[in-house]
Amino acid sequence: MEGMAASGTPAPVLPARRARANALAMAQIMTGGCQCRRIRYRVRIDDDQAYLCHCHYCRRATGGVSIAFKNVKQSDVAWEEAEPDWYQSSPIAHRPFCSTCGTPLGFAFLDGENMDLTVGSFDDPGYFRPVSNFSIETMLDAWSDTSHLPGKRLEDHAPVADRWMKSLGKLPD
Repeated sequence: MEGMAASGTPAPVLPARRARANALAMAQIMTGGCQCRRIRYRVRIDDDQAYLCHCHYCRRATGGVSIAFKNVKQSDVAWEEAEPDWYQSSPIAHRPFCSTCGTPLGFAFLDGENMDLTVGSFDDPGYFRPVSNFSIETMLDAWSDTSHLPGKRLEDHAPVADRWMKSLGKLPD
């Protein structure tokens, strides 16, 4: 019987088999999209690992000091509702985005099998954890650890909270 040793006790699980079983157990379909919801996607996710890119192109494309990406196979991404717009941001790559609301959705080499989706465009971005930094030669060191800075909750900032309450009758999710 498979999985049983000759003695009738469970056979030891080999590390490679255990790693494969863990990867299969983590595989799931996740969803995301742009702010206005014109562009939606479904994608197979095999693990919770993501990374931060600090290159000049990503900073300019997103307006941020870095961008969090999840690398996926392009064949695992299903665009729903509408296809994204694409901007060729360099001689070697292009980026999906929504031309209605401006949300950056990712990055892909022109000749690649994989692509990156922006972690912030996932419906559940908290699932992911950063495991590496890319293009560290252009990293803005002052922004690499902001955990020591004071923080404020949205509901504690009356000018913004009041605007949301007047507009929606509640604070945003």
